[in-house]
Amino acid sequence: MALLQINEPGQSTAPHQHRLAVGIDLGTTNSLVATVRSGIPETLANEAGEHLLSSVVHYNSEGVNQVGTEAKNKAYEDTDNTISSVKRLIGRSYAEVAADTHHYSVCEQDGQAFLKTAAGLKSPVQVSADILSTLKKRAENSLDGELSGAVITVPAYFDDAQRQATKDAARLAGLDVLRLLNEPTAAAVAYGLDQKAEGIHAIYDLGGGTFDISILRLQRGVFEVIATAGDAALGGDDMDHALAEHIAKHADFTDLNNSQLRYLRQMARQIKEDLTEAECVHVDLCPPDLAPVHMSIERPQFDLLVDKLIQKTLMPCRRALRDAGIDKAEIDEVVMVGGSTRVPRVREKVAQFFDCQPHVGIDPDKVVALGAAIQANALVGNKADEELLLLDVTPLSLGIETMGGLVEKVIPRNTAIPVTRAQDFTTFKDGQTAMAIHVLQGERDVVSDCRSLARFELCGIPSMVAGGARIRVTFQVDADGLLTVSATEESTGVHTQVEVKPSYGLGDDMVEKMLKEAMENAEVDMQARRLKEQQVEAKRTLEALDAALAKDGDLLKAEEKALLEQERANLVSLMQGDDNKAIKQGIEALERASRDFVARRMDAGIRAAMQGHSVNEF
Repeated sequence: MALLQINEPGQSTAPHQHRLAVGIDLGTTNSLVATVRSGIPETLANEAGEHLLSSVVHYNSEGVNQVGTEAKNKAYEDTDNTISSVKRLIGRSYAEVAADTHHYSVCEQDGQAFLKTAAGLKSPVQVSADILSTLKKRAENSLDGELSGAVITVPAYFDDAQRQATKDAARLAGLDVLRLLNEPTAAAVAYGLDQKAEGIHAIYDLGGGTFDISILRLQRGVFEVIATAGDAALGGDDMDHALAEHIAKHADFTDLNNSQLRYLRQMARQIKEDLTEAECVHVDLCPPDLAPVHMSIERPQFDLLVDKLIQKTLMPCRRALRDAGIDKAEIDEVVMVGGSTRVPRVREKVAQFFDCQPHVGIDPDKVVALGAAIQANALVGNKADEELLLLDVTPLSLGIETMGGLVEKVIPRNTAIPVTRAQDFTTFKDGQTAMAIHVLQGERDVVSDCRSLARFELCGIPSMVAGGARIRVTFQVDADGLLTVSATEESTGVHTQVEVKPSYGLGDDMVEKMLKEAMENAEVDMQARRLKEQQVEAKRTLEALDAALAKDGDLLKAEEKALLEQERANLVSLMQGDDNKAIKQGIEALERASRDFVARRMDAGIRAAMQGHSVNEF
């Protein structure tokens, strides 16, 4: 008979009464996972108490990878196999990233960018999946259970390819994605629910590798994104590169190898962080195989180096205000999000632009993950204190190619999502029985200046004169910002559709291959899960026994109590091992030894309840 622990109404923490969900901020420099416990969102730490996970993965020839601080420490000794800032590559083609400067080797395979490592070629999706897997394990260990789902944040200006690639990475990591949530919107959720601040807010989000500006209206728990703009390849990394180049120029370094470049950039990042508090930093560097560097860097010097980068963030701010149809004076508050907003020059320039002091009272590193956790908690059905409605927008226009290589926009940028829009087209030639449909994303009017998302054909169009057929093309964007396109010939009902899977993510066959590899290791993972479950069950049994002994231990004889304590000690010992079956047997042995004790407690409880009453009263 199992020991029962009875709680007062509303105090039970039974797993079936609360589904476990998390919010994940998959960042360029650092990543976090957060959840809602007892109604309060909080980020989860690892065993060392660290909340931030460095978005760095190291691979070795045995196929083993390390993620986080351990990987970061390998950066100088094994530069080629230590991957960082992979978020800047995810969902982008080889042609798009080939011109960028990397400290690792990038190669092309079927138009996609792959990273050369000792463990073989790795796509940015796979590297991101390794980071997400680490956060998933951290969450399950912290919460003592299996996750029901996760909300993963992405930059608002991520296009369809980058969003799909992020979702592929989550799928590869074994996560059930409840929703992709724009980072500024997640920040607004955390900020708005905390401050109860209604009005129009600008969310200025400058992270390690991306920049977003979103204009939101907050009213009675409804977050409406009015406009968004940004740059998916601009962030704190660029500041580090500018400072590293300045140091190299001062020291007269040329032809630096990957390890030396990485060292200088890592040191530049540390100097940048030190300059957020100090007016001057004295630098003593020892780059690998180079002469030591001794110099001082003052904050005004650093400001000059990064001014152009900060200025590049203000252009999207102007565009977002124009798209929203509002003036700067109508902004009630500017909220700073992202670690790079700690740079004093950033805050100074933003204050000048918006003519008000930005709000910096929330942790810029954690706020996105906290907002995602609030949304995840609501999406899995856990009761929230307030109803929350998010009205987000699509960041870039979606359309199709028309004759002459032009783009006909079907869904303009900054349209609220989810959304469905349809437009009618017709044939160009007499007797045309098929139509090729080319789906594009971007703001330009010429196909070559926009991103190609998908191509498909509508066949079976009845033979008519040019212009006789009526083809309705429907674009549907879901809450994640992902697109489905369908085409129907109205007179016959001939129909086809495609769920847009940009070629710059992982193809279905590649994802299936990786999932199959994961399944081959499923037995090991299952054993680990069973062990964890039995350890949790053993812990609950021990806590219930200890509570019972503390309250009613006098019901036991000395030898009975000794037997119980012996079985208890045996179970504690088994919990330290890795045999889940032995732990289960230990729990059962303790339950058998406690049967008489449980019966006596029940009898004593009944006697106490009947004290002073007759049987007839009951």
